[in-house]
Amino acid sequence: MSARYGMVIDVDRCTGCGSCMMACAAENNVPALPQATARTGLTPLLVRKVSDGNHDESRREAFIPIMCMHCEHDTPCVKVCPQQAVEVDEATGIVMQMPQRCLGCRYCMTACPYHARYFNWWDPAWPPGMQKSLNPGVAVRMRGVVEKCNLCHARLHSAKEKAAGAGKREIDPADYVPACVEACPTNAIHFGDLANANDPVAKEAHSAQAFRLLARLGTEPKLYYKSNEAWVRALAEPNSPQASEVQRG
Repeated sequence: MSARYGMVIDVDRCTGCGSCMMACAAENNVPALPQATARTGLTPLLVRKVSDGNHDESRREAFIPIMCMHCEHDTPCVKVCPQQAVEVDEATGIVMQMPQRCLGCRYCMTACPYHARYFNWWDPAWPPGMQKSLNPGVAVRMRGVVEKCNLCHARLHSAKEKAAGAGKREIDPADYVPACVEACPTNAIHFGDLANANDPVAKEAHSAQAFRLLARLGTEPKLYYKSNEAWVRALAEPNSPQASEVQRG
């Protein structure tokens, strides 16, 4: 049976510390950029601050980590790519980006309703000596290609190799944990197989407090959020001011 890897992020637990962003960058060899801005930076995982819209002492705020939602149905980036540089892995449900095929047209960035894709404007470079700290399991991408979250695919490969070495067909779930999940100090990010009804993440995804951003688009994202706050859950509504705030960041 094929897996459908996804996440449930507890917004009420997220403090906006950015540990997940740092872990993501380190795991995936994302370089520090010479002229990075909100428009030109590489942030496969970006923690956005949102609010309930009030401007007095009653104002409430929350933090929402945004990354590729790994849409399962009519995946927008897949449909517009002229190079077949994006595809949904049938075995895992992960939306994969292949930089070797990417020509940098950025159609996928325009099509993504979550603004979760980033263009690589510069050749990657690190301070002297820092090259030794790069993750050998992740290829360094050249300028002119699009970047995004791939659920730490190198860790999935490592888990498969370990299982094969032990003569097993299935990986141990404990061997495949994305860097952001591992780094979160408040245990706000949960990862698992949505296709497995017994997986705790699959159960969380169907809880009354769970929601998906822009779910009405019908893309079936595999990234879920949950919150006990009604105003936070309202962020999922595509026509609400709160949802617009999340998209704009």
